[in-house]
Amino acid sequence: MKGPVVFLDRDGVLCEDRADYVKSWAEWRWVPGALEGAAALARAGRRLVVITNQACVGRGLVVPAMLADIHGRMTAELAAAGAPLAGLYVCPHAPEAGCECRKPKPGLLLRAAQELEIDLAASAFVGDALRDREAAEAAGVGTFLLVLTGQGSESARRATEAGITIRTVADLGEAARLL
Repeated sequence: MKGPVVFLDRDGVLCEDRADYVKSWAEWRWVPGALEGAAALARAGRRLVVITNQACVGRGLVVPAMLADIHGRMTAELAAAGAPLAGLYVCPHAPEAGCECRKPKPGLLLRAAQELEIDLAASAFVGDALRDREAAEAAGVGTFLLVLTGQGSESARRATEAGITIRTVADLGEAARLL
């Protein structure tokens, strides 16, 4: 079924961003309103796809099995809230690896588009970092919204300083209302 999706960054959009990474489910904290916002998008008929960099794996701080456990629990809680995921795409590499899948490169978005038959131009990306915006733009995603949760406030400040116009929303709930 070709069509649009809403791409969601993980850290700072769904879960609270941690400087030392979310290394276990015990460290996971939902951003307030994230489950409700994701469910509102799903009720509106939007397919949801998570796109996330997880350098903690490449840096040896989290083993792949632990990341799979975190994502399994996240996916289950989203589904229980009425927001099933159509896909989950992860870059496990450290930044210095030079891979094509790490945002701001568009590799994960392009792979998702191919595998899930996504109309990128009609899709949206909700992120909290400028690298999310850069990846969305490079992939041809039609709409980008910067949430002010996570790193969003700092990203908005940096965008303003750089003369970049960027549409901001308070959180995923406000993004859902706009989309």
